[in-house]
Amino acid sequence: MTTNFYPIKVFSGRSHRQFALDVCKYLPVSLGDCLIENFKDNEIKVSYRENIRGCDVFIIQPTQAPAENLLELLLMIDAAKRASAARVTAVIPYFGYARQDRKDQPRVSISARLVADLISTAGADRVLTMDLHASQIQGFFNIPVDHLYASKVFVSFLLTQNYPDLCIVSPDVGNIKIASAYAKRLNAELAIIDKRRTGPDEAKAMNILGEVNNRNILLVDDIVDTAKTLATATELLKQKGARSIRIAAVHPVLSEGAINRLDEVGIHEMFVSDSLPIKENVPGWLKVVSVAELFADAIKRIHLNESISTLFL
Repeated sequence: MTTNFYPIKVFSGRSHRQFALDVCKYLPVSLGDCLIENFKDNEIKVSYRENIRGCDVFIIQPTQAPAENLLELLLMIDAAKRASAARVTAVIPYFGYARQDRKDQPRVSISARLVADLISTAGADRVLTMDLHASQIQGFFNIPVDHLYASKVFVSFLLTQNYPDLCIVSPDVGNIKIASAYAKRLNAELAIIDKRRTGPDEAKAMNILGEVNNRNILLVDDIVDTAKTLATATELLKQKGARSIRIAAVHPVLSEGAINRLDEVGIHEMFVSDSLPIKENVPGWLKVVSVAELFADAIKRIHLNESISTLFL
């Protein structure tokens, strides 16, 4: 696929190569040839095995832990610029280090800003990402950022499920905007859980604002990491008489023990995107809803200099 100006090239790092292959199916282009290897001391080396001079280069790489995934992206951007690519877009389905987006206590880093600076300094011309932990992170960049929303794909899928007496629940106050959008599009009720955070990975659900008794519940969140918040919310919702509990979480970080934790509280289903690879064995109640086509549409629009926002009208 080309324009009158320069051809498109899509490359992938090693953090989620399958997602890049799925995106390429919808473009359709072949995934580019980029060799990424490690020296004996694990230092990363990147080299493009095909000519990218004057090309519109898209590098697909979520930046989840370990930090080598982020470093790998930076090296790929740098190598592409040094190979005279006309434009380099960092395609980051999951933007890691985004949860530290403000100085909420003394002597802490703002990692989201630091990562934004690193990506810009490496030479990226623009960034394409999805469901940032906080929208203001877009302002940390001095290059254009295109922000996608998985809710477009999730809502289309959920409408086919036809759950009666559906109530959308936000697990905390900070997620109200997204929960409200789901409720509006799914023609469902809305409830909010009042949560108090007691540590980096610890939160306590206090009470529920809204009616959840005898309702089919859909908890919506951007990231599921340890799943402690969602497990606590599930227990509270059951105590309040919820009929069934499902979860829609965009980014399945799923730290060790998260799946067991959700299994123990007895959720009915959980829907996640494929922005990250799922490392543990996938239980029957965990459903992956692909956003590869959404990213492919966005890449096409960026390449053709068309509007991204019209994707969500």
